[in-house]
Amino acid sequence: MTKKQLALEVIDRLKKEYPDAGCTLDYDEAWKLLVSVRLAAQCTDARVNVVVAGLFEKYPSVAALAGADVDDIEKIVHPCGLGKSKAKDISACMKMLHEQFNDRVPDDFDLLLNLPGVGRKSANLIMGDVFGKPAIVTDTHCIRLSNRIGLVKDEKEPKKVEMALWKIVPPEEGSDLCHRLVCHGRDVCTARTKPHCTKCCLFDICKRNGVKEYD
Repeated sequence: MTKKQLALEVIDRLKKEYPDAGCTLDYDEAWKLLVSVRLAAQCTDARVNVVVAGLFEKYPSVAALAGADVDDIEKIVHPCGLGKSKAKDISACMKMLHEQFNDRVPDDFDLLLNLPGVGRKSANLIMGDVFGKPAIVTDTHCIRLSNRIGLVKDEKEPKKVEMALWKIVPPEEGSDLCHRLVCHGRDVCTARTKPHCTKCCLFDICKRNGVKEYD
């Protein structure tokens, strides 16, 4: 089996296992997802969803958040950790959206990367979830599982994992696959405890369980 064939098989099985998988950050506008993604660094999505409810209630638009005092933003987002740097990035990002993009989130990957606090992972999430464009979000679950399963070989750098997955994953499947890898990584192929291999739908094709290296 080639890595492309493996990718298709993984996609098919995870679709059946997690048919409704999607982003676990709550949002109804693109700019809100941008804010939430920045806050989600080293913080759970569940906590972020609670914190942003208060933030968006006080600052309900890009313009409002762009005009907010950074110290006030920091006080609200502090429970997410790294409050000072996150508040600074959120403020700068909203200012740029307000001043350069008429309060709208651009649907161009390179333009997204120019926004303060937005890296490849965040930009891919926006491209896939908001704009329905091809995307591969290499978060910790995606990186861990891609290595364990055999989709990539001994690679931990997010961008290199992303580039390797682009070669074997159909563009229209990338975004949903990454959401399903998150679900599988949380429920079965866990990081802190021993993976629950006996109940894994990928057991017989997983490199970790003795399957030879895929071509």
